Amino acid sequence: MNPHQARFLDLALDRKVLRFGQFTLKSGRTSPYFFNAGLFDSGAALKALGECYADALEASALGFDMLFGPAYKGIPLATTLSVALAARGRDVPVAFNRKEAKAHGEGGTLIGAPVRGRVLIVDDVITAGTAIRESIQAIRAAGGEPCGVLIALDRQERGQAGERSAAQEVTAEFGLPVHAVASLDDLLAHADERPEVAEHKDALVAYRSAYGSRS
Repeated sequence: MNPHQARFLDLALDRKVLRFGQFTLKSGRTSPYFFNAGLFDSGAALKALGECYADALEASALGFDMLFGPAYKGIPLATTLSVALAARGRDVPVAFNRKEAKAHGEGGTLIGAPVRGRVLIVDDVITAGTAIRESIQAIRAAGGEPCGVLIALDRQERGQAGERSAAQEVTAEFGLPVHAVASLDDLLAHADERPEVAEHKDALVAYRSAYGSRS
């Protein structure tokens, strides 16, 4: 495991972003863990998170010209990543979308820098992939070209049909690489370092065996 992955998992655990128990997902499955990026809710937490994203992006070696944050959780994530990159000497444009078009003021659905060049989509997780698909359409309609997706956690969980995960489906459908700061496999590898994870490791392994992607 890379150092930034361990730091990210420790941050998520310390902030209770990663919780364990029994959680009913939108899919109807009962998951032994839940990830809520909305609980990265302070300046210090967002700063640390941005550094983890920046390290993951650097490790991916992915070329990009600007960042795009899908509404709503992707907005602060793309923003905090842009701040982390600026601190490292790279000032990149950032844009995001509204859920609904604005009829007054500047109008439209896109906010921030003009969308152009290679656009990296930044989000928390990919579940059904709806937000990513909408982002791809918006980026292309504005004249940019999506170049990849960077998420916080890859649950490595297949959808309701097929053997691929939602992240793998995005890659297969659009030809875009999807990179994650960390994955469920990384969380399992980190279990021995964190007692609260080790306590639930058997349930996590069983869930991965039952619902994990197989392609």
